Amino acid sequence: MTYSLKNYQTRLAQLVAIPSVSCAVPNWDMPNLPVIELLASWFSDLGFNTQIMPLEQTGKANLIATLGSGDGGLVLAGHSDTVPYDTNRWQSDPFKLIEKEGKFYGLGATDMKGFFPVIVEAIKPFLNKPLKHPLIILATADEESSMSGARALAAAGKPKARYAVIGEPTELVPIRMHKGIMMEMIRVRGKSGHSSNPALGKNALETMTHVMGELINLRSELQLKYRNPNFAVQTPTLNLGCIHGGDGANRICGECELHFDLRLLPGMDNAELREIIQRRLTPLAETSGTDIIFSSLFEGIEPFDEPAESELVKICEQLTGHKSESVAFATEAPFMQELGMQTVVLGPGSINQAHQPDEFISINQIEPAVKIVQELIQKFCV
Repeated sequence: MTYSLKNYQTRLAQLVAIPSVSCAVPNWDMPNLPVIELLASWFSDLGFNTQIMPLEQTGKANLIATLGSGDGGLVLAGHSDTVPYDTNRWQSDPFKLIEKEGKFYGLGATDMKGFFPVIVEAIKPFLNKPLKHPLIILATADEESSMSGARALAAAGKPKARYAVIGEPTELVPIRMHKGIMMEMIRVRGKSGHSSNPALGKNALETMTHVMGELINLRSELQLKYRNPNFAVQTPTLNLGCIHGGDGANRICGECELHFDLRLLPGMDNAELREIIQRRLTPLAETSGTDIIFSSLFEGIEPFDEPAESELVKICEQLTGHKSESVAFATEAPFMQELGMQTVVLGPGSINQAHQPDEFISINQIEPAVKIVQELIQKFCV
């Protein structure tokens, strides 16, 4: 197997050195284009046809790099952004790759900039071989926030291939299922007034207690109706995350806002749940005389479920020696499926090291990852 740890380390250091935070908070959000341009230069130098796909947001883009042509083929996909970071909690510079005790430390080292140098090392033996089916490398924007990169690809209907492997950190265990996510907001608008006379206003906070009661009842109903033993938490969850309202104990609360999230099991649908919630809120607004506005904090991610009998699942199980599993975190997998591809999430590193200070990827994960990617290319492209 052609593999150079030194080359891997050099390339990962280059990626880590480029800040590419994506975040719903504008002060944190950064362009990812410099990372995309670096990746494009790597794959162009290796003979790939590279296409940089600008997004509506300034400085944001996807990369589609293709080797070979024809139908079918394999997509190796990853996101180019990272989450925000706490500089004062890192023991080293988050943007300087550090090797220590068999680990590479750096922001995004495992989630998931570390997958791209794996791909580069893996493809070396295939660069001078004719491919029967194309190999497509995909790098996306904003996976950690809005998933706007994956959404843009799905809307554009590209890339087209038969199989997709997303290199999120799974410790090289194939993942064929994860829950979907909805993050929603309910705002109740009442009428403020002096607390000595309730008739002077309409208490938004009181109405919100009924709203929360409806949501808790809905959660119980969903958990009775839906269950999947493949997940550690076998039922859908609904979390009341934060609430803000009112401005004083002696004032009738004029406005109140609640944020909550729903984690859906495969077989459930975001749009359908939103309709159910809206129907349950309407009578509460009518009886309380308040306005209840229901909206989404972001577009949401559908649940992901690749059938156990899928060819890609079976091949990944054979190559890794691990039975496919489910995870609690969400990925871009539903968007790859929307493009018509069999999809599995499989990559080096552990999710336990993601989204926290001193993020690292274990060096002992890299060589096995290169070998697995090479075998996937051999199977589906050669």
